[in-house]
Amino acid sequence: MRRLLQEPLLHFLILGALLFALYSRLQAGVPKAADEIVLSRGQVQSLQAQFQRVWQRPPTAEELQELVESWVREEIFYREGLAMGLDRDDPVVRRRVGQKLEFIVDGTTPTPPSAAELQAWLDAHTDKYQIEPRYSLTQIYFDVARHGEKLGADVAAVRRALDGGKTPAGDATLLPLALDDAGASEVKRIFGKEFAEALKGLPVGAWQGPLRSGFGVHLVKLSASVAGRRATLDEVRAEVERDLLHTRTAETNAARYQKLRARYTVRTDQTGTATN
Repeated sequence: MRRLLQEPLLHFLILGALLFALYSRLQAGVPKAADEIVLSRGQVQSLQAQFQRVWQRPPTAEELQELVESWVREEIFYREGLAMGLDRDDPVVRRRVGQKLEFIVDGTTPTPPSAAELQAWLDAHTDKYQIEPRYSLTQIYFDVARHGEKLGADVAAVRRALDGGKTPAGDATLLPLALDDAGASEVKRIFGKEFAEALKGLPVGAWQGPLRSGFGVHLVKLSASVAGRRATLDEVRAEVERDLLHTRTAETNAARYQKLRARYTVRTDQTGTATN
């Protein structure tokens, strides 16, 4: 045994094994060669999943090989393009990379606000969260062009008939003759802004007018009128939470950008000066 341990050949073999083990360990931390393309099992499964989403079936062996070859072709062209510097000074590539970074940053899920924070936001933006007025009404329409100079007299005649308990018909129109519990925005959409504004403050239960619209003039009788008011948190919670989270996300993203911006010095040929 002692004679074996003293053999130079054994010493050489042991030293060679140690050197090989050391080389293997060092190579484990070395990046793959630039001309090596490796598709992980996860990437292959992703290609299969994309195919199945489109065709509603898994790919055959031949189709999977075509997917792999297509991916490899794209990867080779991408690497060669980078090597040639084709990504530089290309506004489309530049914008796309920036958009991907923004997407990653924007994808951060913000912390849901508490009820107190939502209420504070609502209190600070009361004008944005208003319950609009609502109206139930009947209207009689007069075509201005049809009546001409007699418009005033014809409207007055209909008013007298209404006061006498009669219900004369107005001019033919595609406008609704009545609305039931319609919001101010719906009234504005149908009759126009001028008409909707004129309804504010009208008494209920009596014919009023004439009120003007973009279509002509109208006599109007309100059977119900509910004034607009400030919304409660329960009524607009979803909208308030959406707006608050949107604002917080925008503020967070702006702060992140400023932190990144502070790492760069920007120089422009136009001014010849540097800005931080």
